[in-house]
Amino acid sequence: MGKIVYLMGKSSTGKDTIYKRLLTDNCFGLVKIIPYTTRPIRIKEKNGREYFFTDEEGFEALEKSGRVIEYRVYQTCHGLWRYFTVDDGQIDLTEKNYICIGTLESYESIRTYFGEEKMLPVLIELDDGVRLQRALNREKKQQFPKYEEMCRRFLADSEDFAEDKVRRAGITKRFRNDNLEQCLSEIKKYISEML
Repeated sequence: MGKIVYLMGKSSTGKDTIYKRLLTDNCFGLVKIIPYTTRPIRIKEKNGREYFFTDEEGFEALEKSGRVIEYRVYQTCHGLWRYFTVDDGQIDLTEKNYICIGTLESYESIRTYFGEEKMLPVLIELDDGVRLQRALNREKKQQFPKYEEMCRRFLADSEDFAEDKVRRAGITKRFRNDNLEQCLSEIKKYISEML
């Protein structure tokens, strides 16, 4: 019986780096679940690798067909952006284990869809000052930096990952990413015990 390793945490906690490292670890054989978004593609991103990039019409068509498992809507400084997970044939929990990145809210929706016994939540944490500096450094590398959106997202994280919401979601295991290798080692140990 397969499980979904669900990485979550505030922005710039190192989720993407940990995700990539776990995907290349052949011990777990994790298969990535690629989410969808209506936000613009960033430099170095490729359609179908980090996300499937679509527009509002694409989202509406998928929702109308009943294939959207969960979605989040953000009113950004650059317009409305959606992030969502689609039942598009990517996920077969009878034979494989999967990994994806999302929010606390999306974790809860996917847990409701697939069942709690199929989920392995991994909450990654980091000092807010370090997160803010990482976000700024990443945004500076973009062809057209979106600093207002970076700030909006940083502030929204406080509400999205409020302690009461983390408790209500039943998240009991947390991983602090002060040291990437140590954090990754702890996550791998946890996954190997739970799969």
